[in-house]
Amino acid sequence: MTSAVQSPYSSEQVAAWLRGLLTIAWADGDFDDQEKDLIASITKDELALGTSLESLDVIEPEELAAVLGKGTTAAENFLRTAVMVAIADGTYSKSEDYLLHQLCKALGEPDNLLEALRHTLEYHPPEQVQPQVDTPPLVIAPTKPQLDALRPVREWLDGLEIEDPRVARFLCKMIPSQCPFERDVKLFGHKIVHIPPLCKLNPLYEQLVGLRFRALSYLADECGEDVSEYI
Repeated sequence: MTSAVQSPYSSEQVAAWLRGLLTIAWADGDFDDQEKDLIASITKDELALGTSLESLDVIEPEELAAVLGKGTTAAENFLRTAVMVAIADGTYSKSEDYLLHQLCKALGEPDNLLEALRHTLEYHPPEQVQPQVDTPPLVIAPTKPQLDALRPVREWLDGLEIEDPRVARFLCKMIPSQCPFERDVKLFGHKIVHIPPLCKLNPLYEQLVGLRFRALSYLADECGEDVSEYI
């Protein structure tokens, strides 16, 4: 897929950018078949590497910095999209945190904004919850102090401008088009945990939705592309 819109980034920069986002997506090593198919599709359509998912190499922070530069606008915008990919599923794992800090260091960007993510996006897998009959369901939700702590992160993420159609398509594919449904986890017929919708779990969900909307608008309005496949 091509676009007549002139990107401020070179093909080499965009290829490195998207490899970096894939590296973040792979950081926790937890993939189901649907996610593998999605990433394989992105690899084929956007990176055009002509290679299989299994043979696609991740990109090291130093290699990415060599292409995007240190302290550049490209580096900062890449990190914004990297954070979005890391939190798109409502979780922020230790492996994602470690990789993002390494990327910040290599790209010459401050990593203080990431500290708030460590204390706000915490995930407690249902299997760690002891089954208790006739007890109120557990609801995982951010507290007001956590939301206040994330204000600088929100403002930083909202500063991302969509300027390349390949990056825009990647974001439209990686960020869910709608809030996943809430669900109950049951054991032996008894409810042991209630998992609310992602929009209740993820205090940065509005930033994700806003980014996806800007990416869709960019593809439709600036690039003249049909975005119905993403809706």
